[in-house]
Amino acid sequence: MDKRPHALVTGASSGIGAAIVERLLRDGWRVTGISRRPASFNHPAFDHLSLDLGEVDGIAKAVAGIAPTALVHAAGMLKVGELGSLDHDDGTAMWRLHVDVAARLANALAPRLPKGGRIVLIGSRTASGAAGRGQYAATKAALVALARSWAIELAPRGVTVNVVAPAATETPMLNDPARANVAPKLPPIGRFIRPEEVAHAAAFLLSPEAAAITGQQLVICGGSSL
Repeated sequence: MDKRPHALVTGASSGIGAAIVERLLRDGWRVTGISRRPASFNHPAFDHLSLDLGEVDGIAKAVAGIAPTALVHAAGMLKVGELGSLDHDDGTAMWRLHVDVAARLANALAPRLPKGGRIVLIGSRTASGAAGRGQYAATKAALVALARSWAIELAPRGVTVNVVAPAATETPMLNDPARANVAPKLPPIGRFIRPEEVAHAAAFLLSPEAAAITGQQLVICGGSSL
């Protein structure tokens, strides 16, 4: 019987999700990566689950046969817009991917998580508010509320739930034309956050050493929130 911890990671094909997959494989985890596009990990401990998370009604069935040690929801998208010119379809799409997908995955998997299980949600420093990104910020703030609520429910089972919230990170989203005139802000440290830095934080929260940390948001902002 394979006794290695097993993580289910969304957004596994690029950006923060891919960095988390790489880190966990290096740490000896088994990883099932969810993404629409193939994830380029040629590793015996990696399995890819091709799934369009936008089709939310199929999520529970797709993960029905998986009983992981941990869930990491890293899939994300960014659509921008100022009040007065908001695109409500964009807002709905972000809510679906960030919040509804997190809820559906956690709802399906939490009952199967073992003692010592983990849920990590990738949020954003903008959860506290950001001009031109109100809809996006609202979805990331909602993840904090979910994490704190689920943490209370799951604590008696020894399962933790936390949010890792980076500032602007060096991912394809950083240069997405959808940002329009809302340019990413360079953190005071003089560079953007690196995906591997977010992955290191996630790996710590997934580790046994983080067993007493739950319901928290770890902000990785390079001083942006100061």
